[in-house]
Amino acid sequence: MQKHPKTPLGELQRAVGRNLRVYRVERGLSQEALAAELGVHRTYMGGVERGERNLTLRSLERIATTLDLDPRDLIAPGED
Repeated sequence: MQKHPKTPLGELQRAVGRNLRVYRVERGLSQEALAAELGVHRTYMGGVERGERNLTLRSLERIATTLDLDPRDLIAPGED
């Protein structure tokens, strides 16, 4: 198995949040509108975007599908 550099704990959650915000804004959606499409509360979406929520893979797939993305687009490392 190939070794990869360690990612600091929580960094993947923050990367998902950053990427989610970028894709949501590109599509002209508010947090509230995206939350309504997903059937979740807007404060949940805010927590996801801040990297405070630990998503299941199923949730990640659902969000990606709603935004017409490949789920891997949401977990790609971003640039700070």
